Amino acid sequence: MQPRTPKIGRPARLSHELIVATAMQSDLATLTMRELAGRLGVSHSALYRWVADRDQLLDLISETMVERILPEGEPTEDSWRDWLAELAWSMHDQFLAVPGYATHVARPHRHNAASFARLRDRVVGAFRVAGCDETAAEQSWTVYGLSVVQWVGAVESAGELHGLAPRFDLFLDVLLRGLPVRPSPGRPRPPA
Repeated sequence: MQPRTPKIGRPARLSHELIVATAMQSDLATLTMRELAGRLGVSHSALYRWVADRDQLLDLISETMVERILPEGEPTEDSWRDWLAELAWSMHDQFLAVPGYATHVARPHRHNAASFARLRDRVVGAFRVAGCDETAAEQSWTVYGLSVVQWVGAVESAGELHGLAPRFDLFLDVLLRGLPVRPSPGRPRPPA
């Protein structure tokens, strides 16, 4: 969404990039639009000329996150598992670098449709390259996406579990050895 055209006069002090960068240095769990305006040194109303509300702010942050986490190259038949590992590590590092972001995405919320679709399509594509049909690729995306997001959300919200730092490398190894989803042989029905 483009900001409204500023009136002729002095140059704008704000940009989407500056707003997002400033917000990402704050704890997103508690950040208010009024607090963000103060950090930017502008009035509350000036901020609202650029960002309609907190939901749009989180959408802009999600766009930035997806841009940061997606690997540059495309997965191949030989590299799809490494490509998914690189993506998962990027999600881990980037989501945990912004206080409150991992917890936010781990909870049910309205997704930024464009950035979510971009991430989903690339991961589904990796599973398609791995030999999955469309249904198995979609199921694999669901398992992969939920697992990684919930893991980093749990790490952020719980800190350490029972005094031991959770090992993301171990989790990721187990997850990727179990993916992609295999065709289901069918669920046996209980006897009548």
